[in-house]
Amino acid sequence: MQATAAAAFLARPLPRLCRVGVWGAYGAAARGGAVALPPRLWTPRCSMSLSIGGGAGAGGDRGFSYEHVPVFPRYRMRDPYKLLGVDRDASEEEIRGARNFLIQQYAGHEPSEEAIEGAYEKIIMKSYQQRKKTKINLKTKLKKRVEESPSWVKALLGYFEVPSMEIISRRLFFFAFIAGWSIATSAENGPAFQLAISLFSCIYFLNDKMKNLLRASTTGFGVLVGGWIIGSLLVPLIPTFIIPPTWSLELLTSLVAYVFLFLGSTFFK
Repeated sequence: MQATAAAAFLARPLPRLCRVGVWGAYGAAARGGAVALPPRLWTPRCSMSLSIGGGAGAGGDRGFSYEHVPVFPRYRMRDPYKLLGVDRDASEEEIRGARNFLIQQYAGHEPSEEAIEGAYEKIIMKSYQQRKKTKINLKTKLKKRVEESPSWVKALLGYFEVPSMEIISRRLFFFAFIAGWSIATSAENGPAFQLAISLFSCIYFLNDKMKNLLRASTTGFGVLVGGWIIGSLLVPLIPTFIIPPTWSLELLTSLVAYVFLFLGSTFFK
């Protein structure tokens, strides 16, 4: 009889255990312990997921609303310029500033943020495509002009080339240094030494491309003579009041020659 009663007691369903971690009517609840709830407090589940919107029904955050979030009034506009409030000829800095300002003003309203970002990306992409198209059209026009030019112009252009910007900047820095050196020492002596260095440098640069020392030397010397002659003709035409009194005619002519040496050593084939 005792064994039957014990078996019946063990077969009884145990009350559900719920871990209460915030507050409750029982002492163990304050410690986050496990307590047995009376049958009238049993629920299908003991925990409720807290979500935005106060857990309004199944689905949790489906009850969320943008009631207290500022809404961008133009976020439904299709014209990206009108949406951001900028002109069609506005610079990239102005467009970026308008985008950053609106994002800060209407942060939290997802449709407004997406509309502002989308309008900004459309304007930037359109600007990039226009610049690329203009660059391609410019190259095409120049190529067409060269093809339509007379034969002697084509033959003349065949002696020139456009190197990389790195080479152009290096040669420009070198000859600018020579010119500054000549100006700094103009009161002591003439720029003969600087002219000699610039001539030998021009020959060196030309020989590196032509792979012919005789041709490079002839071309470099011809560039120097041509620059000196043109400088001698142009310098007397410069008004004297814009020329520093310490600059001699020889120095000014040398500066013109440096320009020709730079052009010759950089753009000659």
